[in-house]
Amino acid sequence: MGEFDLIERFFKRLTPKTHSAHTANSPSGVGIGDDCAVLPLRPHTQLAVSSDMLVEGTHFFPNANPQRLGHKALAVNLSDLAACGARPLAFTLALSLPEVSEHWLSDFSTGLFNLADAHHCTLIGGDTTRGPLNLCITVLGEVEVVNGKTQTLLRSGAKVGDDIYVSGQLGD
Repeated sequence: MGEFDLIERFFKRLTPKTHSAHTANSPSGVGIGDDCAVLPLRPHTQLAVSSDMLVEGTHFFPNANPQRLGHKALAVNLSDLAACGARPLAFTLALSLPEVSEHWLSDFSTGLFNLADAHHCTLIGGDTTRGPLNLCITVLGEVEVVNGKTQTLLRSGAKVGDDIYVSGQLGD
């Protein structure tokens, strides 16, 4: 199966389940299948971008459930946007596969898109290649600018006395 067949069968969505102002199918946007994605941003917003790579044997076991892996790959990136106070808009997926398994891809894309739909986040592009199993997702989100001041939550904005909440184990 070639790259374009793989995209068409498992990752191209005919009707994104997000609001039309922020989809790759909007009149002023270009989405999956082209060389790059172009997203219009509303006035008074900033673009927030984060990227995480998951490597088989380092970030997940070789026998990992593909549906859970699809969920995890996007979840770690959406978590970064949430930490900065950004609302998810879209994401790209770079996928290195040792072999093409339709069953694996179907389960992986189900886990990925179930979470994407829950957060109104559209897949707008990416890349596929043959190689060891690696996943890299880049998420794009928006942060409001109010009275000329960004509402982005940054690590440098922490002050003595602020509450800190942690889920999971630190360092994973």
